[in-house]
Amino acid sequence: MNQQELEKVKNKALEEHIPIIMEDTLEIMGNILKKKNPKKILEIGTAVGYSAMCFTNFLSPEGTIDTIEREEERVKEARENIKKVGVENKIRILEGDAVEILPTLQERYDVVFIDAAKGKYPYFLQEALRLIQPEGIIFADNILYKGYVMSDYNKHKQRTAVRNLREYIQEVSENPNLETEILEVGDGLAISRVKTKKV
Repeated sequence: MNQQELEKVKNKALEEHIPIIMEDTLEIMGNILKKKNPKKILEIGTAVGYSAMCFTNFLSPEGTIDTIEREEERVKEARENIKKVGVENKIRILEGDAVEILPTLQERYDVVFIDAAKGKYPYFLQEALRLIQPEGIIFADNILYKGYVMSDYNKHKQRTAVRNLREYIQEVSENPNLETEILEVGDGLAISRVKTKKV
């Protein structure tokens, strides 16, 4: 992997205010992924491909990543970035809306990373639970959403996103098949470990 090119991708994204995974979030996920050594990762929300490229460091030798992105411009940029960094044999971009693509997937994944439309998190969770391997891990980024989720925030503009993120937290906390922790790292990270496969 070309580390220099990866750094360039990161800096450009930060300059252009494109949301990418925060350093401290990546560090925590990296430590978990290193132990997990996953063969298959599913990412919902590619943006410019930065997080997927970082995750390739933690894949098992034959491992691959599927990542979903609906914005055409982002897909184009992500493809170019992935090529420059030299990990195109590890990452497959699925272009389109995750709500339409997820139901078509039949693979099993060791890890699912949710980092897309906040209002869709509960739906993404249902699909993640369907696709995850026994003892797999589901990560959800930005789960505390600028602190709104844990406050009595109720402004109209973000109300749906906040409500759905709260619903996500409730579902992963109450699901008997999951062991969940919510970390106040970055913009909030939910880590849900699957105990056994759902019947």
